[in-house]
Amino acid sequence: MSQSGQETEAKFYVRDLKRIKTLIEEMNGQLIQERVLETNIRFDLPDASLRSEGRVLRLRRDTEARLTYKSASTNDQGVLSRTEIEFTVGEFEKAKQFLEALGYQKLIYYEKYRTTYALDPSEGFVHIMLDELPFGNFVEIEGETIDSIRAAAEQLHLIWERAIAASYTVLFERVRAVMKYSFQDISFENFADIQVTPSHLGVRAADE
Repeated sequence: MSQSGQETEAKFYVRDLKRIKTLIEEMNGQLIQERVLETNIRFDLPDASLRSEGRVLRLRRDTEARLTYKSASTNDQGVLSRTEIEFTVGEFEKAKQFLEALGYQKLIYYEKYRTTYALDPSEGFVHIMLDELPFGNFVEIEGETIDSIRAAAEQLHLIWERAIAASYTVLFERVRAVMKYSFQDISFENFADIQVTPSHLGVRAADE
């Protein structure tokens, strides 16, 4: 998220995450956060009003615990922009209990491994996140402008037209619908013996 409180990012499904990592290092990308396991709980009210309005309330734990609110997003050229408010909390479990006491309920739990790099192109700051999810690997590029995000995507040889305008939870729902799975959480344990293809996700690899 930028200092303006506006999240502007593009997401790509990739087949070869190691190659992307090598390209970033060749571009002298700065390692911001080494590979770390993230556990996330997305919350909603009983009437699912946040989800229906495209808003997000999330509690995340990696090297620290963070509470995040995201407004509904706009889509411009495959780049999603939305207001984001995020801050750290002292205790993950206490924050979870606090939200539940206010009437919020768990919508979905999901896991991923994330490695974060920073670039400093002429168009403005860019953060590149290498995400390993139970159902596939993705690259998220976040920047101040669409031009800076697109420039970084081109440097990584990603096909711009294949940017994904869908959240990880939406992609998961596609997989569940196609493959007829009943489990509700995106965990590595649940997907241990499952092979998910791009067609299941409704996407195309951007690094072909």
